Amino acid sequence: MDYKTSEVLEFIQENDVKFIRLAFCDIFGNQKNITIMPNELKRAFNEGVSFDASAVTGFMNVEESDLLLFPEASTMYLLPWRPQHGRVVRFFCNIKHPDGRTFEGDSRNILKEVIKESREKGFVCKIGCESEFYLFEQDEFGNPTMIPYDRGTYCDIYPNDRCENIRRDICLSLEEMGIKPTSSHHEQGPGQNEIDYEYSDALTAADNLINFRSLVKTKACENGLFASFMPRPLSTESGSGLHINLSLYKDCKNLFRDSNSSDYEYAKRFIAGILNRIEEITLFLNSCTNSYVRLGKDKAPRYITWSKENRSQLIRIPASKGDRCRMELRSPDSSCNPYIAFALLIKAGMEGIEKNLELCNPHNTNLFDVDENDVEGLKKLPHNLDKAIKIAKNSEFIKTVLPQKTIDNYINDKVEEWNIYNSITDKFKAEKELYFEKL
Repeated sequence: MDYKTSEVLEFIQENDVKFIRLAFCDIFGNQKNITIMPNELKRAFNEGVSFDASAVTGFMNVEESDLLLFPEASTMYLLPWRPQHGRVVRFFCNIKHPDGRTFEGDSRNILKEVIKESREKGFVCKIGCESEFYLFEQDEFGNPTMIPYDRGTYCDIYPNDRCENIRRDICLSLEEMGIKPTSSHHEQGPGQNEIDYEYSDALTAADNLINFRSLVKTKACENGLFASFMPRPLSTESGSGLHINLSLYKDCKNLFRDSNSSDYEYAKRFIAGILNRIEEITLFLNSCTNSYVRLGKDKAPRYITWSKENRSQLIRIPASKGDRCRMELRSPDSSCNPYIAFALLIKAGMEGIEKNLELCNPHNTNLFDVDENDVEGLKKLPHNLDKAIKIAKNSEFIKTVLPQKTIDNYINDKVEEWNIYNSITDKFKAEKELYFEKL
């Protein structure tokens, strides 16, 4: 959707809209919102709506706690799960200080700045996400349990796959929001699902992912279930990833489309840039202790390698044609803030182009079934959250994307998380308390 302010005000008036949600994310990608009434929307566009930023993790302190939300007209979404009479719409917002300055910790704006930089250099990055999640039963009081909704496996059908009606409901609701689903299926784990939707520009892709998470959790709850995007909620079952597909355009041409073209060199350097910085940015792609329980198992990568089609690699080049040609990054999970994750990935890829980094040779073996001696020389992703924190803390590259205050707030919170996790003997219990209901 691409509405102008005047069109939005007219739409609100003519379509029985009674509630307007002004949405934004904290630095960890958790969605927040303030609801206003329709007669307040014009003022919100012009003057913003104040909120207590000291109450949002990683934003401001008590002494200077006021920030303002300015809805972005082009991001208007009707919420299909709300009543059709007295409708509800949601906008994503720009966050500003009272003096009009952009709030430095607004991760959505951080992504905007990286997109602007890459456009000025002649490149546009498009992104599509493959997001996996589990559906669990609730108890008699509506609290989530660890009991999967079914015992289905990969691409099963009913009755083994009991989730198909919920996926159908989610897909129809996505369409109502202007997000076009492309496929859906049962995943490997019991109660595990995947729904994919159309590629878009990087900012829209991040907005869509935030919408998708909210929609999935809402539809699960409506069906008496609980949806979890936790990377590995069941220790004996497959983990849930967030595969990020990136394609790169120059002069309206997909540079991943023809590997025999001279322009493909840009795509190779883009991949090389991401491989070069992946250790430093892993904290922002895999941001909880549970993330590292997933890596290295069940088609989740451990080594910093690439290959064509091979699902044991960190980056693979899928067998696609036309504008669907792309690279797929397989390490991230849904604990990330997509605005920060996409910003860091695009910046790393662009650095690869600017510095003419040479892409290493592909590693065309199954890295899930290999002798340790055969991979002795390969670099690995950080093996736990503590290691990822230490690498990120020493990164000069991250400072080119994120303001120091945001980096400090992010890392300080993650250090506290690690300390809590490290102090508890039962690691699975610790992670359940830290993440199960939050992700």
